[in-house]
Amino acid sequence: MAFPRFLFNPKEGIDNPALVITDDPDLDHSPVPRLCQLRRQDGQSFGFYLRMNKNDQGFDIRDVEPWSPAEQSGLREGDRVLEVNDQYVANMEFFRVVRKIQSCGSHLFLLVLGEKDYEQAGFMGVNLEMLATASKGDHCSRPRLCHISRDLDYGLGMTVKSVEGQKSQYILNTVPDGPAEKAGVRSGDRLIWINGVMTSTLTHSSLNRTMKKSAESVTVLVLDSESESCYVRRKMPILPVIAECCSLPYSSKTMHLVKGPEGYGFLLRQEKLPVTRHIVHILREVDVGSPAEGGGMEDGDLLMAVNGEPVESMDHEDIVKLIRLSGDRVSLTAMSVPGRAFYRELGIPPLLFHEDWTLQDERKWAQNKSGTPLRHGGGCTSYPTLTHCDQDTHEMWVSLTSDCVPGQMGTLATQLQQRASIDAFL
Repeated sequence: MAFPRFLFNPKEGIDNPALVITDDPDLDHSPVPRLCQLRRQDGQSFGFYLRMNKNDQGFDIRDVEPWSPAEQSGLREGDRVLEVNDQYVANMEFFRVVRKIQSCGSHLFLLVLGEKDYEQAGFMGVNLEMLATASKGDHCSRPRLCHISRDLDYGLGMTVKSVEGQKSQYILNTVPDGPAEKAGVRSGDRLIWINGVMTSTLTHSSLNRTMKKSAESVTVLVLDSESESCYVRRKMPILPVIAECCSLPYSSKTMHLVKGPEGYGFLLRQEKLPVTRHIVHILREVDVGSPAEGGGMEDGDLLMAVNGEPVESMDHEDIVKLIRLSGDRVSLTAMSVPGRAFYRELGIPPLLFHEDWTLQDERKWAQNKSGTPLRHGGGCTSYPTLTHCDQDTHEMWVSLTSDCVPGQMGTLATQLQQRASIDAFL
């Protein structure tokens, strides 16, 4: 059988209808998330606004500040946030995402889609959670932060072995049903971090000394070798901020108080801790039978947050004002002095693993609150936390829940429907 001969004519192009050549770079383009790594100094913001768009409930990046950690990380205007610190957040409430970022300390990892990629993904019907997972690779699990208490018979219940051919890389073997295994450590896990120190900086002998020096317990960051390879491939440092909390001995608690005839029934004092001399805000003189006692407040606890807003670094007067502006209801997050010392020694933000913000309850308070809402200068109103409205740009900075719209009154739900979006500066 003879095949027809195709001749090339430079004026007419290629004389083969079966051959198509294109230089369109978007022909096979599919949305690809980007990982942005932000690091800030003490007292510094990350330098961007997080906005929730009312139309699609997505979280996008706005107004990235020049020279900020956000800009230096490659974060761009219009980027859509899929994950915060390796946790998918696109289906979370806006204020919970804000709290996760506020309480993460100096390190923040954001997995984002560019604005055009996000629009294309929506047009194609792409499952964003599956897209985020696929970008990390198969079988990639988050590291685990485990606290191991020494047992009289088993000790820590694990042994450490150097990885052959890899300097300062260690693997763990656990005793079945021993302390380490019960705390969440698995045989074959890589040891990344111990008592606040990266093991990559320790020799085997110094690591053994660290473990022996810890008479009663150790806190370790571990993960399986396959997941470690995923993080190495992504050039993402393995830190406690991206970990799952398995068995830490201390945690914060949130107390939801309703003011009684005599107030809340406690005093807030600014004091210095005896040994460290750190300035702290301490809950004192809890009255018997008061709302504070009923909510579980204990004398000597440290106040960490008011209505979900971290207050540890605030001035005493500003915290008192924040509580007063909350009206007849307030949520206080507290931690014991030993608990705060534990997190400080490890270099871990104290509210990193705190989840009990109970946002639905606080919204309900805001919408059902009796009496006149608190009014700020310029006609703004707020419940039950401090907010700020720029009267020139009508931009809103939200700490928790607000209907801070200049010149308007009404419930939170009504006011949010009248705005296209809500924003938080982080």
